[in-house]
Amino acid sequence: MGMETLGARMIALVLAGVLIPVAGGAAADPYRAPRNAYGAPDLGGVWNNNSLTRLQRPAGVVPLVVNPAGQADAERKLMTSYSPPATTANVGGTDSEWWDGAHLAKVDGQLRTSWLVDPDDGQLPYTAEGKRRVAAFAKAQLEAFDDPEARPVAGDRCLLPSWGAMGPVMMNAPYNANYRFVQTRDQIAILAENNGELRVIRIGAAHLPAQVRPWTGDSIGHWEKDTLVVETTNLRTDAPLSQPPFFYTAGAKIRERFTRVSRTALIYEFTVDDPNVFARPWRAEMAFVATDAALYEFACHEGNYGMTNVLAGARAVERTQASATGAHP
Repeated sequence: MGMETLGARMIALVLAGVLIPVAGGAAADPYRAPRNAYGAPDLGGVWNNNSLTRLQRPAGVVPLVVNPAGQADAERKLMTSYSPPATTANVGGTDSEWWDGAHLAKVDGQLRTSWLVDPDDGQLPYTAEGKRRVAAFAKAQLEAFDDPEARPVAGDRCLLPSWGAMGPVMMNAPYNANYRFVQTRDQIAILAENNGELRVIRIGAAHLPAQVRPWTGDSIGHWEKDTLVVETTNLRTDAPLSQPPFFYTAGAKIRERFTRVSRTALIYEFTVDDPNVFARPWRAEMAFVATDAALYEFACHEGNYGMTNVLAGARAVERTQASATGAHP
């Protein structure tokens, strides 16, 4: 698990009041993103998407948009729904040092309670197969302790960022939520602070062969005026996003749009189309804010005894069961 830094905590406190008025402001002239040395809109720099807002709206938080008078109540409901009751054993809970953000994000000047904007109920439109996969994944996390490959690819195996922070689609973690964007003429690289994952978007390239499936899929981009449009295919079917958990299937496609809408604001829109998991495509909008924070090492494996302890516990259970039945362990 990565260590929260003082810098990340300070960013969260500062961003609470400014995250994020984006497109639709009252400026006389529309914002035009600066150009880099290659003539493309400049998305370079460090961006942060930390917020109490998540992909779906939990039960009891009905409207997508709340007014300032209802902000505190909505934030209380969201925090309560995300965190189990506070106990001495609840590391990472509501009052834990792990959490950076405790405020709703602003998108298009509106306080949003979910990133999902379609469907308008704020819930992922699972098919029966999608629901089955989610239930099977949840069950496995409570029962599958004897095989390292059955454990989550992020929190236990440290192969991907936790909370689906790199995706795709890119979700927001409650800590270490900084990203560095670096551009060349032909590529855009995104480095996530969360677990140090790197995603490369190739501009104007052809997709990889279908059997080649990188951890973050195969992302091809092009420019539409000031917007970077990205199509991602070749998604892995064994690496679920963890917020909320769902798997992609072989034919899934993701379309993302990154638009810099002010000096300090980036709007991230994405549509997911996977007929095997979702009854119809769904769309979401997320806000990123510019920051001068440094990205710190996220040492997921260093000092992480979780996997060793999980497997040791499973072996101990097997020995106990074998002893009870008289079988050899």
